[in-house]
Amino acid sequence: MSFTLVTTEHFERRARKFLRKHPDLRPTLRDTLGDLSRDPFQPRLKLHPLAGKLEGMQAVSLTYSYRLTLLLKVTEQEIVLLDIGTHDEVYG
Repeated sequence: MSFTLVTTEHFERRARKFLRKHPDLRPTLRDTLGDLSRDPFQPRLKLHPLAGKLEGMQAVSLTYSYRLTLLLKVTEQEIVLLDIGTHDEVYG
């Protein structure tokens, strides 16, 4: 079962800024997005639900220091990408 990745305007802006600052992570982001679309439940992605003001959203690890936040809509087989950045940037 594959999932469709949907981006928000906010995510696209943040991703452009993130990749300008971290061009070396472009292949990692590409691989992570590919893995997400194939199977978001792969253990390598460390998909986990968020709490507090981000309740209802999930996050995956891009690297040890960076995260992607998203909405996972299993019934629609859709993943809405919301944000990218450090732990403090995406959870703060």
